[in-house]
Amino acid sequence: MVLNEEEAKIVRRIYGLFLQGHSPYAIARRLTEEGVRSPAGKEKWHSCTVKSILVNEKYKGDALLQKSYTVDFLTKKTKINEGEVPQYYVENSHEAIISPAMFDEVQHQMAVRHPGKNRLSCTGAFSSRIKCGDCGSWYGSKVWHSNDKYRKVVWQCNHKFDGGEKCTTPHLDETAVKALFLKAANAIFGERDTIRVDYEAVKERLYDTSELEAERIQLQDEMNIVAEMIQQCVNENARVALDQTEYQKKYDGLADRFDRIKERVAKREKTERFLAELEKRDGPLTEFNEEDWYSLVEYATVYSREDIRFTFKNGMEIKA
Repeated sequence: MVLNEEEAKIVRRIYGLFLQGHSPYAIARRLTEEGVRSPAGKEKWHSCTVKSILVNEKYKGDALLQKSYTVDFLTKKTKINEGEVPQYYVENSHEAIISPAMFDEVQHQMAVRHPGKNRLSCTGAFSSRIKCGDCGSWYGSKVWHSNDKYRKVVWQCNHKFDGGEKCTTPHLDETAVKALFLKAANAIFGERDTIRVDYEAVKERLYDTSELEAERIQLQDEMNIVAEMIQQCVNENARVALDQTEYQKKYDGLADRFDRIKERVAKREKTERFLAELEKRDGPLTEFNEEDWYSLVEYATVYSREDIRFTFKNGMEIKA
């Protein structure tokens, strides 16, 4: 595979927008409005196209072989592989567009944006970005006086009026959230030189990627061996009943260590991206815009009207 740098820029942008909090639908709409052509050369982008790019391992330099297979060699009919034939995963098979840590972070975000009580949503800038300090649920938007001149959009805990003990956290209007964000963000800007110096002082000790990468490779090799043992047990089970619990336990332990390493690498990349975003801006923010919000803030937590804290992407918490 040969890298097409012009198209690679679009892929990087899609990943960046998604990690900032934009949904696949919102990304597709933006690319369409900007006149960017889709992979098929179409004027209109669809959310399913964006999703397919976000989950494609080829963009991090790996290849999953035999995702589909030929059913009939005469008609050339193909079918998606649902376990009928083996699949083979090849790491570093070609030049990457997206770093493995960024790809893994996107997969994590894809997994947690799901239906449920504490689902992550992307329906608006503040969706899944304001947390109730009482119950830990997300705030959602509510329309007051929807049919008269006093119409107003407010944000409050989605489970404030559920059964049982009710949350005491207050509702907020969007103007208040924006003003508090600007106050917290400008407090961060005032300390950005110190933040960079402190990070440089500890990053090699906390996030030494050379050692992490060596350990990751070793774990991958061990996991491959244990996975092969499990597969042998599965094959043997076709003839003789075997207990593969020990193999599975060992594999799960290795996989757990492997995931912790990936989390540390991803955390370093997230912090680096946050610092880069800080340095792109010349000075204090004077007005709210969604790009700053998505790029800098992980979420805000509301404890009371006088105690609202913003957690930034480097882990710092600022009380506004």
